[in-house]
Amino acid sequence: EVQLVESGGGSVQAGGSLRLSCTAYGLSFDDSDMGWYRQAPGNECEMVSSIRSDGSTYYRDSVKGRFTISQDNAKNTVYLQMNSLKREDTAVYFCAAGQLAGTTCRVYSGTWGQGTQVTVSS
Repeated sequence: EVQLVESGGGSVQAGGSLRLSCTAYGLSFDDSDMGWYRQAPGNECEMVSSIRSDGSTYYRDSVKGRFTISQDNAKNTVYLQMNSLKREDTAVYFCAAGQLAGTTCRVYSGTWGQGTQVTVSS
């Protein structure tokens, strides 16, 4: 059974940093793309960043230069380092594994984590 367990969310002041972790059980990063998504109340889901099985990465424009995605294959964990956080980054963040459908929130043969809350205050 594939399972994703997220951690690292919390509350931080604007300009601060958080690092989200997503540990995968039952899958190999060699076979799966990994994505970070977020959803704020009243907003649609949006892809924040992804790292594909070939190592290529994607960042949505609003987080470029502030967020960094990385993975540690030995720990089967994907990280999202978030710096210079802004109030508009406030959302529930999810990680997902599978075949990512471009930059949408669709993941084919996908598994989703439980989500972790990130709250940025001014």
